[in-house]
Order: sequence, then structure tokens, then C-alpha cells
Amino acid sequence: MPTSRRLRLGACVLAVAAALGGGIAFGAPAAIDINSAAVASARAVRTQPPPTTTTTTTTTTTTPPSGDHFSTLPVGATLPTDATCRSRVRSAVEVRPSNVTANRTVGTSTTGRVTGNFTGTTDEIIQWAACKWGIDEDIVRAQIVKESWWRQDAGGDFTTDQSKCAPAVRTGSGQCPESSGLSQIRYQYHPDAFVDNNAIKSSAYNLDYAYSLWRNCFEGNETWLNNVERGRDYAAGDAWGCIGLWFSGRWYTSAANTYIASVQSIMANREWAQPGFPQ
Repeated sequence: MPTSRRLRLGACVLAVAAALGGGIAFGAPAAIDINSAAVASARAVRTQPPPTTTTTTTTTTTTPPSGDHFSTLPVGATLPTDATCRSRVRSAVEVRPSNVTANRTVGTSTTGRVTGNFTGTTDEIIQWAACKWGIDEDIVRAQIVKESWWRQDAGGDFTTDQSKCAPAVRTGSGQCPESSGLSQIRYQYHPDAFVDNNAIKSSAYNLDYAYSLWRNCFEGNETWLNNVERGRDYAAGDAWGCIGLWFSGRWYTSAANTYIASVQSIMANREWAQPGFPQ
């Protein structure tokens, strides 16, 4: 069984503004209820990561008309471009003022189709990433509630092993966060996301990278999953199985199922739209 460790959101936050100024500073704990069912999250150690993280590279534009909800596109669908999705995003107010600097920062390097080339409010960035990678926007909203409570400055999976943390957040002694940002990208498995501190300094890059991996799974490219512990056989076209993979590193194991159920509950309750969410 993969080893699971609870995300300690709020134990330490990454000061994104300091990162943009040339360094990462650690601040006081964020005012977040870390015992909330919607906030508490675990990140399981992936004992056998996929041999590659190759993502789909199709870029021809096919999107719904402006104003429509972004829904999951089927396996093999032609994915829209950055610019097309930018034009389709609907205006949304900012509910996380602490994200403003990171929300106004685009990625400074690219990994395949991942660019982080968008600025806007937190919800607008969520829409853009959902459009670009063909995943239902409410699934993204719900998963990011689960992972970070929509906080780009959130850090998680704290460890005393400094080598498991991005260089910018290593503390030299004590603990540092292995995972960073809206989607809690984990450095030891995804170092490419942290080139130029992109996953830390840019909200758009953080989500762009994370959901490129979701699409790669959805397209059926993570065939290694059928060679390790699993609850069922891996196959393309399973949106929720790929959500569970992000948490557990496995396909429909008990840990993955629990995580999926939690994200689905957040989605059903629309936690991001509740009065207590903007805090």
C-alpha cells in the first residue's frame, strides 16, 4: 500500500510576493480551519511514478461558445489553445486577495503544452485551465478546494528532508513543504514544474501543469498503473479515476476512493460558493 501523509495546510505558507522579489519567505500560519473536511487533504507517496509525463500536444481549437460552462472533453478531443480559452473565460470576482500577485504572474518557461500564459482572478484561472485541458470546471474548483482552499501560497507535505522540497522553499533546518500552490504540486515527483519557481510564483502555471497530467491520465497514457496495486484495471476516459490518481498515485485503491468521494462531496455542495469560503 502507498504511504499516505496528511497535508498540513496552514502550518506554513509560501510568501509568493517575496518569491517574486527574489526569495521565498515563510510567514505566520494562514487563518484556515485545517480540520475542515473540505480543507484537509492527504498526499500519498507515489512509490512507482510513471516513466514519463508526456502530455497531449494537439492544439487546434474546438470550444463551446463564450458563456458556456466548460465541460469534460472526450478522449481524443482536440484541445483548445491558450488564446482561445482566454477569450472564453467568464468574468469572476476575486475571493482570494492573497493570490493577486501570483494570479498576475505568467509562467516563464514551458513544459510541452504547459505555459501558464494567463492572468486573472483565481476563478478565472480555474476556468482557463479547465478549458485548456478539457476537464469540467467544477471538478477543478472542487479539487482545488480540497487541495489548498484556493490558496496559491499554501504549502503541504512538510518534511525535514530538504532535498524533497523545491530549492526556493528549503529552510536549511527544520521542515519545508514538499507540495506547493493551488493544486499542491509535489516537487520530488514533478521537478520540471518548479523551474524558475513557476509552480510557486504563478497560479496559472500551477494549474496548467497539474491538469496537463490529468489529461495525460484521461487519454490512457498511464498504462504503468496496471502493473501496480490497483482497485480495478486502468483505462482511458475515467475522469474521476484520474482525480484519485493525483492523490494516491494509484488507481481506485482505498485511499484514492476516499479522496474521490471527498472531492465529489465538495463539488455537490459547491463549497466554493458558500458564504464561509472567502476567508
